[in-house]
Amino acid sequence: MRIDPPNGVIEVGFVSFSRQLARTRIATEAQVLLMRRAFDELGYRRYEWKCVSLNAPSRKAAARLGFQFEGIFRQATVYKGRSRDTAWFSIIDSEWPALRTAYERWLDPENFDAEGNQRKGLAELTAREKAACA
Repeated sequence: MRIDPPNGVIEVGFVSFSRQLARTRIATEAQVLLMRRAFDELGYRRYEWKCVSLNAPSRKAAARLGFQFEGIFRQATVYKGRSRDTAWFSIIDSEWPALRTAYERWLDPENFDAEGNQRKGLAELTAREKAACA
């Protein structure tokens, strides 16, 4: 995990959820709370997400949350004697207001039916809010 206060950059760190938590309100709200802390309370400019480039679930989670894919750092790390490429994603402070609105709309109890199923998907809401501000 990387925290760089002079440059206003913070990395979300290693995120590990069980499959039961993937794409749930709890997991999403945890990420939103971290972003609120970084942007609203600490005034950070950049919130980073990185993962092994072959980690499709992590890449999908970053996209669902509205992170911008920035690219691949080739041979960025060595793990158990093998090179690994790292995929980088970010949310920057200028994107935060639109994404915060999307998260609030998605987390609103009215967005869920009696069984807890979402009415509108988070990826749809984040894409719409980002497009409206572009």
